[in-house]
Amino acid sequence: MAFRGPKVWLWRWRRNPLKRRADTVEAWVVLGAWLVTVVAGVLAGLAATQSVEHGLARERVEWRQIEARLIEKAPGKAATGTGTASGDQVWGTVRWTAPDGSGHTGQVRVHPGSPAGSTVAIWSDRQGHLVTKPATASQAHLRASLIGVLVGISAAAVPFVGGRVLCGRLERRRMAQWDTEWSRFGPLWGRKTR
Repeated sequence: MAFRGPKVWLWRWRRNPLKRRADTVEAWVVLGAWLVTVVAGVLAGLAATQSVEHGLARERVEWRQIEARLIEKAPGKAATGTGTASGDQVWGTVRWTAPDGSGHTGQVRVHPGSPAGSTVAIWSDRQGHLVTKPATASQAHLRASLIGVLVGISAAAVPFVGGRVLCGRLERRRMAQWDTEWSRFGPLWGRKTR
C-alpha cells in the first residue's frame, strides 16, 4: 500500500512540475463526469416525477366509479359475521354500461356468496374499460417521487460509470507509461556518479 499524504483540494489544477498531462485530463474527466451525473440524474428524476404525477392526475379526473351488477352468484359461502376482512373476497363476473351506452363484462373481487344481481362499485375509464381505483393525490405524489428517484439514480449511473471506466483506462495508461520510464531509468539508480 502506497503512502498518501494529506488531502489537498483541487491539487490537479495547481501548478506542479511533477504533474503530467494525463493528470490534467483525468481531472477534467472526473469533473465532467460528476457534473453530467448530477445534471442527468436531477433532470431525468424531475421529468419522470412530473410525467407520473400528470398521468395519475389525469386518471383521477377521467376515471369514474360506477355500479355494476353481478351476473351469477359469487363462489363460496357468505360471511356470517358483521365485518369481513378485505382479503376475504373472490372473483365474480359483473356487467356494466359504459358512458357511451355499450355493455361490458369483466371480473372483479366481490364478497363470497354474493347473490346474482347484487350491485358492486367498480371503476371505469372513458371507454368503459374496467380499471383500478385511481391513486389519491398523496398516493400519487409518493408514487411519482419514488419513481422519479429511481429514474434519476438510473440516469445518473450511466455517466458516473462511464467516467469511472474512463478514469480506470487513464490510470492503466499512466501506469504503463511509468513502467516504461522506470525500465529506462531504473537501472541507472545503482550506478555511482563522480
